[in-house]
Amino acid sequence: MSYKAFYVSTPIYYVNDAPHIGHAYTTTAGDVLTRWHRQRGENVWFLTGVDEHGTKVQRAADAGGVTPQEWVDRLVHDAWLPVLGTIDAANDDFVRTTEPRHVQRVQKFWETVKDNGYVYSAPYQGPYCVGCEEFKLPGDLVEGTGEFTGQLVCPVHGRPAEELQEDNWFFQLSALGQALIDHYEAHPEAVQPRSAYNEVMSFLRQGLVDISMSRSSVSWGIPLPWDPRQVVYVWFDALLNYVTAVGYGSDPGTPDSERYAHTWPCDVHLVGKDILRFHAVYWPAMLMAAGQPLPRKVFAHGWLLVGGEKMSKSKLTGIAPAQIIDHFGSDAFRYYFMRAIAFGQDGSFSWEDMSARYTAELANGLGNLASRATAMVNRYCAGLLPTPGEYTPAEQALIDMVADISPAADAAVEELDFATAIGHVRGFIEAVNGYVTDVEPWVLAKDPAHAERLHTVLYTICECLRAVAVLYNPVMPAAMQSMWEHIGGADLGPLGEQRIDTVATWGQLRPGSRITKGDALFPRLEDTDAG
Repeated sequence: MSYKAFYVSTPIYYVNDAPHIGHAYTTTAGDVLTRWHRQRGENVWFLTGVDEHGTKVQRAADAGGVTPQEWVDRLVHDAWLPVLGTIDAANDDFVRTTEPRHVQRVQKFWETVKDNGYVYSAPYQGPYCVGCEEFKLPGDLVEGTGEFTGQLVCPVHGRPAEELQEDNWFFQLSALGQALIDHYEAHPEAVQPRSAYNEVMSFLRQGLVDISMSRSSVSWGIPLPWDPRQVVYVWFDALLNYVTAVGYGSDPGTPDSERYAHTWPCDVHLVGKDILRFHAVYWPAMLMAAGQPLPRKVFAHGWLLVGGEKMSKSKLTGIAPAQIIDHFGSDAFRYYFMRAIAFGQDGSFSWEDMSARYTAELANGLGNLASRATAMVNRYCAGLLPTPGEYTPAEQALIDMVADISPAADAAVEELDFATAIGHVRGFIEAVNGYVTDVEPWVLAKDPAHAERLHTVLYTICECLRAVAVLYNPVMPAAMQSMWEHIGGADLGPLGEQRIDTVATWGQLRPGSRITKGDALFPRLEDTDAG
C-alpha cells in the first residue's frame, strides 16, 4: 500500500444500554462522509465500534446474574451490530474493546507511555461519576435540584458522584499542556467547529492536572501489564481504539503494521460535544506521550434534543433508530438528520418536521420527478432513453447548474456542512421540476412534429437524475441505487464508483438504455401516532 487512507472514526459507543438515534446520528454522518470520499476516488477507512469495559457494565452484569463478557456479547450482537444494518452503514471495521487485538495493543501502548516517563503511582481521592465513567474535577459538578438539593451532582446525569479512594497509577497530563496549546495554535483546524476550539483552548490555558489512568476497585477492564491488580481506566482504554483497530503495536512487516503506517493519523474524529475534552485534550496528550502523530481533525457535533432534552436513556428521551426507520425508511432517516440539523450545532428532532420534509422534499420532490421521468420515457419512447437533439437555453441552464452545484456540494462536505451540500442538490431538483412544468413534455408528445424536442427534454430530465443519483448516493444509498437502475445508470457501472469530480460532465447516460418504472422511491406514509 503506497497511499494514505482517508480515515474517519466515530466515538466507540458505551454498550451499557441499547443504541438510540443520537448514536445513529454520529455514525450516519461518518458514513455519509466516507461514502462521499470514496466517490472522490480516495482510499477510505471508516471505523466504528463499542466500549465494553468499566463500572457500569460490571454492575449491570452483576445485576443480571451473568458475567460481564456474557452481558456485552448479548448487547453487541442483539443491539449494536444490527443498528449498522438498520441505517445502511458501510463501515470498514467494527472494534470491540474486549477483542484480543485491542487488549494487547492497549497494554503495549501504556507500557510505552510508562517507559517514556509519563506514568507514576499515587493515591487518588475524589468524585467519580459512574454514568460518565469519569473522574470529576472540582469545577465539573453543579448544585443539585429536587431530591439532590444541597448536593453537588454531575451536570450530565443529575446525580451525585461517588467518592473514590484508591491507590492508582497516574498519567502525567500536566506535563503536556503547553505542548497541546502550541499544537492547536499552529493547527487551529485540528478542533472544529470554532466554538469547540475555543472551549478546548480555554480548558488548556487554565492548566492541566494529572489524572488517574487506572482503577484498583474495578475488575472488568484491561489489566496493567506491570500491575495486574489494576485495570486501565475505561476512557484510557477506549480512546486507544482509534490506533489499536488500525494496527498500532503490530509486529513490523505484518499487514496490520502496514495498515497503521498508511492509515494513521486519523483525518476526522467525529465526537459528541459532551466528550470533547477526552478527545481533544486527554487523547492527544496520550499520543504525545507515546510518540505518535496527533489526529488531523476532531469535530464535535451538537446534541440531538427531544422536548428540549439531550438524547439520553437515563432521561428516557432515547429513541431507537428502528422506531423511525420502520416508518420512514433508512434513506429518509439519513437524509433528515443530515439535512435538518446543521452539523456541529444542537438540533431538535420532531416527528412532524420529519414527516413534512419527507413528503415535500423526498416524495413530492425527488420521488415524483423520478416517477414522472421514467413513466414518460416508457409511454412516449417504448422504455428506451431517447437521443437528444439541439439544446435550448432551458436545458443549458440545467447543464450549467449541475456544473456549479457539484463543486459547491463537494466543498460543503469537506467542511462537514452536510445540510448545505444537500441543499445545493435539492435546489437543483427544484429547478428540474420547474423545467418539467415549463416545457410540458406531455403536450410535446401530442404532436409528432415535436418528437425531437420531446426526446431532448426526456433525455435532459433523466441525465439530471443521473447527477442527482451520484450526488445523493452517500446520503441515500438504497433509494439512489433503485433510481440508478430505473434510469439506465447500470450501463455506466456501479453507482458507488461514479465520481463526484466528473458528475457534471454532461451526456453520460447512453441513448437506447432501458428505462424502467419501478416502485415509488419514497412511498406515501401511513398515518401514525408514533411521534
